[in-house]
Amino acid sequence: MKRGTTLFLKTAVILIGIPVLALCIFLVPAIANYTAELYPDIAYMKYLVFIDLYATAIPFYFALYQAFKLLSYIDKNKAFSELSVRVLKNIKYCAFTISILYVVGMPLFYLMAEKDDAPGVILLGMVMIFATIVIAVFAAVLQKLLQEAIDIKAENDLIV
Repeated sequence: MKRGTTLFLKTAVILIGIPVLALCIFLVPAIANYTAELYPDIAYMKYLVFIDLYATAIPFYFALYQAFKLLSYIDKNKAFSELSVRVLKNIKYCAFTISILYVVGMPLFYLMAEKDDAPGVILLGMVMIFATIVIAVFAAVLQKLLQEAIDIKAENDLIV
């Protein structure tokens, strides 16, 4: 594969991470403070929102790092290796972790949506859960296909 293609994808990975970082810096505190305003008698809800949203950022950035590593393996012609399979497995686990964290956080978002009468918050949470599950399944399928390709390659190397 041409180096320019992977360079474009590496740039895209970096550019995906920048808006999420901006959201973590600016939007998450605003959401947490808004939650505290909605429920002043339950002050700890603010911290639950912080924990849930920041906890999802950790596996997200780890998955981006793994995608960057996978593109580096492709550059080094190591795409069909156990290292690539391991990277895809890590991406799969990160996506499942993010979806689980959003499922755990859905009651918080439900309480926010109920108090503010904004059902879009729940819909947004459901979209995030669905999207991360799709990414996890896609990574699992790619992992399995790559493992089978590596096994077939190993068998062919033994035959010749």
